[in-house]
Amino acid sequence: MMIILAYLAGSISSAILVCKMRGLPDPRENGSGNPGATNVLRIGGVSSAVLVLFFDMLKGALPSYLSYLMGMDAASLGFIAVAACLGHIYPIFFQFKGGKGVATAFGAMAPIGHDLALCLIATWIVLVLLTRYSSVAAMATAFLAPFYTLWLDERFVLPVAMLSTIIIIRHKDNIERLRIGEESKVSRKKRNKKA
Repeated sequence: MMIILAYLAGSISSAILVCKMRGLPDPRENGSGNPGATNVLRIGGVSSAVLVLFFDMLKGALPSYLSYLMGMDAASLGFIAVAACLGHIYPIFFQFKGGKGVATAFGAMAPIGHDLALCLIATWIVLVLLTRYSSVAAMATAFLAPFYTLWLDERFVLPVAMLSTIIIIRHKDNIERLRIGEESKVSRKKRNKKA
């Protein structure tokens, strides 16, 4: 039951809803075409991107934390967190066309502990500042997440590794764009709505 609820929660596209509420272009048809916080940053500015990031993380954190409170084991927590991410990636409410699942996955990892959440956030911020590539920061943070978890709370290595694998697989197109030098860098400039 929690797996279904997690999937449905994940299927609520924060990027599409925030853009509609703020009169911004559809993120699926503008910028990179990805309905996620980074693309909303490109087309709608910082405040819109922060809203999307918050709600995307929340829909990963809530199912995972509630399941944890219910006493579910690590493997079950992993499948519930994965279900939330799959909902974000393949949302039933939006023709199964969603984002990469990064914020939702990190949100699902955050309830494991404040120390892990801080490690993930700090790693992502430092790598974005160093590389200016959100995709590089996301993949590197996802790769390091299971090692952080092994160090901080080894009980949850399996669910975190499952989430990290999904994130990296979802970035296969970004890896190719990085290889040929066509990956977009993070920009806080708001684009013209007609662009």
